[in-house]
Amino acid sequence: MALERYVISGAKELRCGFTTGACAAAAAKAAIAMLLSGKAVEQVAITTPNDIRLLLEVEDASYGDGFARCAVRKDAGDDADVTDGALIYASVRLMDKPEIVIEGGAGVGRVICAGLDQPVGAAAINRVPRLMIARCAREALADGGRSGRAGAYIEITVPDGEAIAQRTFNPRLGIVGGISILGTTGIVEPMSTAALIDTIRVEMKVRRGQHAGPLLVTPGNYGETFAGQALHLPGPAVLCSNYIGEAVDCAVRLGFEGLLLVGHIGKLVKLAGGIFDTHSHTADARMEILTAHAALAGASRSVCTNLMRCVTTDAAVDLLEEAGVFDAVIKSVTAQAGIHLSRRAGTLPAELVIFSNARGVLGMTDGAHSMMERMRWNMEEQP
Repeated sequence: MALERYVISGAKELRCGFTTGACAAAAAKAAIAMLLSGKAVEQVAITTPNDIRLLLEVEDASYGDGFARCAVRKDAGDDADVTDGALIYASVRLMDKPEIVIEGGAGVGRVICAGLDQPVGAAAINRVPRLMIARCAREALADGGRSGRAGAYIEITVPDGEAIAQRTFNPRLGIVGGISILGTTGIVEPMSTAALIDTIRVEMKVRRGQHAGPLLVTPGNYGETFAGQALHLPGPAVLCSNYIGEAVDCAVRLGFEGLLLVGHIGKLVKLAGGIFDTHSHTADARMEILTAHAALAGASRSVCTNLMRCVTTDAAVDLLEEAGVFDAVIKSVTAQAGIHLSRRAGTLPAELVIFSNARGVLGMTDGAHSMMERMRWNMEEQP
């Protein structure tokens, strides 16, 4: 059943969905209800942690001698979520003691790195979904007249979960064998900035659990590839997307030894203007910043006018080269970006490297070289 709840993103109205955690809780509740009543359950009602009532369809229900199994299909709404449409199953057996045991089976990931929501070795079913599943299980037991007298062993499984997980951050985070059962509110908000930032924080906590040395951060895959192939830096990097400021703040809180930001000029030129959310919908100013620095370097009015007309930073770089001010502008932009980065980082040493795909390294802050050497040394020292 589609969730009739919407959020506004720009000029669009986008439909919300419900999380894998909500699906798992609903499937568990339906399975217990079937087990106690001996009757098929077609729909099940649950209440999310933020007090929204969901009435969800039950699929592929079955039960036999002492067990029941139900599935609820994940609906991500208008969010681009790779788990959209996945069936989340709960298999249930009753227990004689009033205890709720929740485990992950096939298609649910297993934690292999410290720093995540669950301890190493546990199924990747996060704390809030576990609370949701347990609460829904107790509701079903109470509805069936077994409150306080019986418990349940619940196993969550996801067919094709291992394949789906390859398109998520799980392999980077240290979760193997399947997807995570997630959700703090039970509701999926399309294109949620909070969800993206939370993913960045989780990955950084994992890196902090592995080491306290300098942290490699880059907006995306191009930066990570460049850092590994051109700069020979150990990976993986933390991919911060457009949320550079949030990544810096988190690195400060977690107490890393330092932070090295590696990024394409199209992103990092914005830092020279103090812009830490680099999404074009938030702020652009790439050409304004380059033009200001070109003027400071002595570029003519004609060059500055043409710079303002450039569409890409690659085109702008070519124009700066032709005008003979490229080196001065890149040096100035890099220094100013470094000043803003250091101010945001406070006591955390923070350096940056700016590159372009065509020209390689364009500029780096004064301490970037020594920080990279430290990172390479750390890699060699690891067993």
